[in-house]
Amino acid sequence: MRNLTTARAQRFHAYVERLTTALGHRDRHEPLRAYVMGLCLPGERKSIEPMAARVDPRHVPARHQSMHHVVANAPWDDAAVLRVARDTVLAALAPSGRVEAWIVDDTGLPKKGRHSVGVARQYCGVLGKQENCQVAVTLSLAHAHASVPVAYRLYLPEAWVQDRRRRRAVGVPKAVTFRTKWQIALEQIAQCRAEGVPPAPLVADAGYGVVTAFRDQLTAWAIPYVVGISSETTVWAPGRAPLPPRTYQGRGRPPSRVRRTARHRPLRVLVLAQQLPASAWRTVTWRQGTRGAMRSRFAAVRVRPAHRDEWRSAPRPEEWLLIEWPHGEATPTKYRLSTLPPTRSRTELGLDHFEGRGWRGFHHHATLCIAAYAFLAAERLAHFPPVPVAVLRPARLPKGFTPRGAAGAS
Repeated sequence: MRNLTTARAQRFHAYVERLTTALGHRDRHEPLRAYVMGLCLPGERKSIEPMAARVDPRHVPARHQSMHHVVANAPWDDAAVLRVARDTVLAALAPSGRVEAWIVDDTGLPKKGRHSVGVARQYCGVLGKQENCQVAVTLSLAHAHASVPVAYRLYLPEAWVQDRRRRRAVGVPKAVTFRTKWQIALEQIAQCRAEGVPPAPLVADAGYGVVTAFRDQLTAWAIPYVVGISSETTVWAPGRAPLPPRTYQGRGRPPSRVRRTARHRPLRVLVLAQQLPASAWRTVTWRQGTRGAMRSRFAAVRVRPAHRDEWRSAPRPEEWLLIEWPHGEATPTKYRLSTLPPTRSRTELGLDHFEGRGWRGFHHHATLCIAAYAFLAAERLAHFPPVPVAVLRPARLPKGFTPRGAAGAS
């Protein structure tokens, strides 16, 4: 067991050395090593002061200062560090598996104040409601045994983008303009494609799936998807499509757009679900959960999305419409569109503990959290099933030390 612990620690230190190659100036290397080590060590708070105490308990103020500078102020490239983390995970995947999905998602970080970069009252997935929070757009690579973020970008609400005073106060770069979440996601996907990340079907929730332009771009890139949509999304029922263009009468330009009529129209997916026969539904069990088997009732039908297709010269291609309608529910609970082929079957590391307010610090802290997690994911993939051995052991904390932000701290 000791040999395993030693080998794992050696792999960890070699990994951190690879991370430092993306930092540029050598003065940043040691603080980064300490920061990543602090993220991986046991402990409730993963803000800088308690991490500094666990890494170097005899020199907490000096260590705190250097770690704070490398995260909050030093101008290193987050994307370069994330590439090292991503490539480490992909290397661990190479012998035994492949990337099974790309996942686009929101990461909500609740905040009490209003001065931290990007904080606004908006939907927070962690809380399941509108609340004061920061929201980041994340692109992750998923495998049966791990899911690792490879891109992470703060969503800056339009009110923030337009507020020059608040932008200057937290160091938002001048080049940052307002981008919707789905536009940020497409930029992340484009970057990963350009860097040769192994392709896979993309999964996203309805916050992205309801945007036709998002789905259309994925199709243009030949990326199959499974995305959530709302109950109001319109589709053509199975076997139906818009009418062809009107017959040319010999005058003016020949008609080129497909048509709808009062009787020949698409349906909301909620209405379509309610019209499906009982034979269309299947109860599916997908895995055992902590409360027993996880199962629900589903239907899968081939439809054509109908969004503004009256402006097109041809109907949209057929896709799968997946509907979940659990027994006992008055209406379906989830809807998804998928371009998978017709024959296809079906916060431990302290991400939210950063106490700074600035744009650079927000992204640097998140990058190093992801980098720390990537090492643990690579270990899990390379040595599955995992052996429960600690990578690192914390130093003894100074007597009476209570970090800021801890319960009971003044």
